[in-house]
Order: sequence, then C-alpha cells, then structure tokens
Amino acid sequence: MEAIYAFCVGILTTCGFFLVLRGRTFTVVMGLTLLSYAVNLFLFASGRLKLDGAAVLGQSIEYSDPLPQALVLTAIVIGFAMTAFVVILAMRSRADQGNDHVDGHIPVQSTKSRISEKRHS
Repeated sequence: MEAIYAFCVGILTTCGFFLVLRGRTFTVVMGLTLLSYAVNLFLFASGRLKLDGAAVLGQSIEYSDPLPQALVLTAIVIGFAMTAFVVILAMRSRADQGNDHVDGHIPVQSTKSRISEKRHS
C-alpha cells in the first residue's frame, strides 16, 4: 500500500513540475494545483498510513496521529486561496497583455512552421 501511495505522490509531483514549466498561465496554475495535492498527500502520509485507526485517543486500540490531518486541512484551505489568487492574477495579466503567456511575449514561430502553414492554407 505504501509503494502505491508513494508512486501516486511521485506521479503528481512529476506532472506538476512538468506543467509549471510550460509557457501558458493555465498550465502553470494546473501544475501548482497538482503540486499542492502532492504536498497534501505527503503530509497525510507523514502520520503513518493505518487502516481503522481513530483520530481520537481512547476510541480504539490503535489510533492515527491527528496532527498531519490538521496540517492537511490547513494546507487545503491555503491551497484553495492560492489557486484563486493565481487565477485572478492570470486573468488580469491576459486582460492587460492580450495573451496568456507567462512572460507576456508571444513566441516567434520558426520559418519552417510558417512555410508549412502557408502551404496548408
């Protein structure tokens, strides 16, 4: 179970980094969201993965640590606020600059792609 969990956290982290390095603001926002999900899963796993473990002492023989659960709840709220802020920032940037590229400049197309576009049109 731990190996599958670690694999899922690794996949989320890898996809998040890949999307953050893209040139459009929407993919950067999606990448940041995936990275926050990966961090939430990592924080949750830091309290050891247990089945049927109560978060309250005295409710069962085995208990799970409630601190990582509280950290994950806090991280979810902070992640939602951060995502909303970045989306508003991206919308404002698109309105001001007229495009949604991260650096604000539309990349120059190579001459080969221009020639192929002229042939197809």
